[in-house]
Amino acid sequence: MANNPAGTMSLEAALQQAVAHHQAGRLQDAERFYRAILQAQPRHPDANHNMGFIAVQVGKHEAALPFFKAALDANPGVGQYWMSYIGTLIEAGQPDAARDVLAQAFNKGVRSEAAYLNLGITYFEAGRAADAEVSYRKALEIAPTFVEALAYLGIALKAQGKLAEAEKYLQEALVLRPDLQLAYLALDDILEAQNRIAEAESLSRRTLMALPNDPGIYNKLGHLLLLQGNAAEAANHFRQALKLNPDLPIAHSNLLFCLSYDDAVDQATLFAEHCRFGEQFEAPLRSSWPRHANSRDPNRPLHIGLISADLRDHAVAHFIEPVLAQWAHDPSLILHAYYNFASEDHVTGRLRSLIPNWRGVAGLTDEQLTQQIQTDRIDILIDLSSHTAGNRLLALARKPAPIQATWIGTACTTGLQSMDYYLADRHFLPAGQFDEQFTEKIVRLPAAVPFLPASDAPPVNALPALTNRQVTFGSFNRPSKISRSVVALWSEALREIPDSRMLLGSMPHGDCEPFMSWFAEEGIDRSRLVFHDRCGMVEYLGLHHQIDICLDTFPYNGGTTTLHALWMGVPTLTLAGKTPVGRAGAAGLCHAGLEDFIAGTKEEFVQKAVAWAGKQEELAQLRQALRSRVAASPMGQPDVLAKGLTEALRTIWQHWRAGEPAASFEVAGSNTEMNEQGSTS
Repeated sequence: MANNPAGTMSLEAALQQAVAHHQAGRLQDAERFYRAILQAQPRHPDANHNMGFIAVQVGKHEAALPFFKAALDANPGVGQYWMSYIGTLIEAGQPDAARDVLAQAFNKGVRSEAAYLNLGITYFEAGRAADAEVSYRKALEIAPTFVEALAYLGIALKAQGKLAEAEKYLQEALVLRPDLQLAYLALDDILEAQNRIAEAESLSRRTLMALPNDPGIYNKLGHLLLLQGNAAEAANHFRQALKLNPDLPIAHSNLLFCLSYDDAVDQATLFAEHCRFGEQFEAPLRSSWPRHANSRDPNRPLHIGLISADLRDHAVAHFIEPVLAQWAHDPSLILHAYYNFASEDHVTGRLRSLIPNWRGVAGLTDEQLTQQIQTDRIDILIDLSSHTAGNRLLALARKPAPIQATWIGTACTTGLQSMDYYLADRHFLPAGQFDEQFTEKIVRLPAAVPFLPASDAPPVNALPALTNRQVTFGSFNRPSKISRSVVALWSEALREIPDSRMLLGSMPHGDCEPFMSWFAEEGIDRSRLVFHDRCGMVEYLGLHHQIDICLDTFPYNGGTTTLHALWMGVPTLTLAGKTPVGRAGAAGLCHAGLEDFIAGTKEEFVQKAVAWAGKQEELAQLRQALRSRVAASPMGQPDVLAKGLTEALRTIWQHWRAGEPAASFEVAGSNTEMNEQGSTS
């Protein structure tokens, strides 16, 4: 072994010297000795393995693989060689190769539940929940009580919609380890998905006893309380989560929702709180925003990116699908999707067929996602989430595209300076009234959203009051919007119309007691109230057959529920607010020519409820006309909205090309109503 660091040492002595350097962290010295050994004996298993380990330590996973394979070829009986090779394949982004090597190891009697667990996690992060499930089950074959594998198996099953089986494994994991946060969070999600909110809250409170200083538990419990209309207590839990971890963005976003639901919070405070989110998470990143070198050719197709966790069976997907169907035939646009959810469904499949460049990004870090968007040369990036679940605002805060806009996600500003535009319409955000409540500039389209009615929606029936001889009010807004103040206003209307009743849908399963007690405190007898659990679309729409007039929530109006009610022939009486979240109801009603169902004060709300309850013949006629009104409005004509949106994208692109700052504007023709019926009287 002349002319090398080992000199005339024996191989054994050289290896001892190499290992000593390695353990002391002197990697370059260790590498020289290992290479000297391999020069003399290329198949030396320990020298190859340790060379691979050094490569991993310095982040060169691909370079490590040949060394690990050489060690295995020389001595396949050493389990650690297999685990190092498999683990590095996983880290190098080669999960399928890792799976094949694991199978070889298994056949040779080398079994590692940890390797299968890590492989499963890699598959799951890549959006391959079914492959992850297989790996987790392999881990459990080796170690049936492996708690992490039980929990991750439950998570993979949940992602595939196998909720009952997922619940079983998650419960098993929590029995073995009650403080396993990831199992608790996944189980809570399952209970929530099944509308078992009271059970989820109980689970959260038990878990909080086991993990009293876990900000994630406080955040989850706050979310569950908000779902039940208890915004004040929910806000306290979100604030406690932020006290424990000020850098928890989801708790910040949830607190913003709480404030949006509180009618005691004015518009200035709400806007300031959203801006505080930007200062917390975006301000440190602004100095490193990239300089975008996108081609400024005015005639080339634009690369449009859509980023969302809701490109699945979700309201957002149903809003955007009609526009995508139009855009799919537009050669001036090249569409990209960044899908931030771990699994796909039948709606995802439809959307994928409309978007040629599709990427699953749920497993990417914010830095990786930012880099991918820049690599794709996106010209205009459209966020469809804002502060809702699954958002990627921390990636957007890095300004990965030269122009960024937010659409559909929430009715408030993101609070980010990196977001240039907010897409709305003149009914939702009338010019000059709400501009100061957005960090973004407002683009007013023909309609804020398109409306795609359910293909299996039941037909519109006759006005129920004509046969029931009593007016039935209704609400399908989610419970989080139904506060004590909302119940008080609804109850005032019910008191003014003593023979009326009210149906409330989308209620928490088996736990309507808080809402019943609020009505009781207002003197409304239980016999006048009908409560329905959340249900499937056809049944939900069919419940409108029992309702004459819907009553909206405030300060956060209904959006999708108002549009569904219009399609079923049921107008919604709304209280228009002074914050953006209080304008969704008014926007939908204006498009349908129903301005007379918009109240400016609580007193006017009650007056209008009484007045319309006495106009049953007019309500009956209106009921039969509403579908045609919606279909004739810009909301019901996706080609009109798609054309307006394309025009808006071209306009903001021209602003950027010219080096001009973002500016609010209205798409030409957006102020022309397409429903000639006019307003009701």
